[in-house]
Amino acid sequence: MTDKLIIFDTTLRDGEQSPGASMTKDEKLRIARQLERLRVDVIEAGFAASSNGDFEAVKSIADHIKDSTVCSLARANERDIERSAEALKGANSARIHTFIATSELHMEKKLRMTREQVLEQARMAVRLARKLCPDVEFSPEDGYRSDPDFLCRVIEAVIAEGARTINIPDTVGYAVPELYGNFIKTLRERVPNSDQAIWSVHCHNDLGMAVANSLAGVKIGGARQVECTINGLGERAGNCSLEEIVMAVKTRRDYFGLEVGIDTTQIVPASRMVSQTTGFVVQPNKAVVGANAFAHASGIHQDGVLKARDTYEIMRAEDVGWAANKIVLGKLSGRNAFKQRLDDLGIDLESEGELNAAFAKFKELADRKSEIFDEDILALVSDESVTPMREHYGLVSLAQHSETGERPHARVVFTVGGKEYSTQADGNGPVDASLKAIESHVKSGAELQLYSVNAITSGSTESQGEVTVRLQHGGRVVNGVGSDPDIVVASAKAYLSALTKLHSKSERVAAQGWPV
Repeated sequence: MTDKLIIFDTTLRDGEQSPGASMTKDEKLRIARQLERLRVDVIEAGFAASSNGDFEAVKSIADHIKDSTVCSLARANERDIERSAEALKGANSARIHTFIATSELHMEKKLRMTREQVLEQARMAVRLARKLCPDVEFSPEDGYRSDPDFLCRVIEAVIAEGARTINIPDTVGYAVPELYGNFIKTLRERVPNSDQAIWSVHCHNDLGMAVANSLAGVKIGGARQVECTINGLGERAGNCSLEEIVMAVKTRRDYFGLEVGIDTTQIVPASRMVSQTTGFVVQPNKAVVGANAFAHASGIHQDGVLKARDTYEIMRAEDVGWAANKIVLGKLSGRNAFKQRLDDLGIDLESEGELNAAFAKFKELADRKSEIFDEDILALVSDESVTPMREHYGLVSLAQHSETGERPHARVVFTVGGKEYSTQADGNGPVDASLKAIESHVKSGAELQLYSVNAITSGSTESQGEVTVRLQHGGRVVNGVGSDPDIVVASAKAYLSALTKLHSKSERVAAQGWPV
């Protein structure tokens, strides 16, 4: 047993399976670079066999990431495993994570395979993966609801074939902490060669216990790897939250007796980047990374914190990255200073054209806003309008009129495939009028599933508004994000961004149904 807890981040794979959270290759690479700055041990970059887009994303991450192990998920079949190995060729450190369901329900209803067939398929998969990659992880999908006797047979067999990490998923979030911890402990005691592998936990949050279950798997069960996501992102109720696991282990080192290699000052930047990229806003009272995580409203609490911080705070805000980083740049600032701040934030724009476009956007924002914060910069480079050549739809201008007692009216000029169009419409409000004006020409037929407004920075009416629009059409769910000091403009940008994603045939569609 080691005294280090391995942090396995699956934001880019399992987290991305949230409907609407799918990311482009460039977005995934940007987040992977931030995870590397966070010093995550293993980055599960995607499911290489699920689509050409995800294959390219895994390959790009494997080629660029040097300090973390890059992992690809693969079903227990030859094609998936070989596709993963191909995508991972350029990695400094690579891992293939293969899985097959082992619960009676999944074997009978989904796989339609017997126990012996599943056992042989698991053996074959690990044997092949081990030939192609020295680091192999195996997961029995729906492991927690599997028969322990059969599960022990499968685990013993795959360890014998060369699997060096064994992950026991609570795929549907059914577990409770004490039972899950003892389940892992029992398996480790019963499998004869269990000491030849690192044991891992992967818990979903359907009953709100993913973090508690994972910690029980570590403390009671002896697991030394936790699979988790930034902000707890994931399908249904989400996954185990990386920031909560890391800070629980660090804050209660007296209890867990474990070390983590995470640079905790990068937690909040990672949280912001994932939130702004996916459009999934972090709730204010979210532990560690929520806006209110270190806020005190009670007079008694405020008085205590002012006298001695540890009266009411068990963590320091600056230790997780909440220290305010304000850049003093304005319209007279140079391009080099702007580029340096991008580097400090871990943002690497791939071309001079993108850098020039981002700098132009920065100058435009500096003319309208007296103070520029890191959040503004992250929103600016996340805005697809920074790379207009990739946008099928783009905003040119917007004019709207709203007056008490009068029906709001909007006129929007936007481009479609480089050609400019002007449309106008009335609506219940200026945002409604603007989106109806766009839709009157586009006629996408998409269903608006979510419209959300969030202030990028707090404490000022000058703050940029960040709008998330979620559209569904033809079985696809996409998010569009737009930011601007004018909420109506931000809304139009977000809507056009979502329409572009619906239009794009190469846009990554998250592979549903492989929650592991």
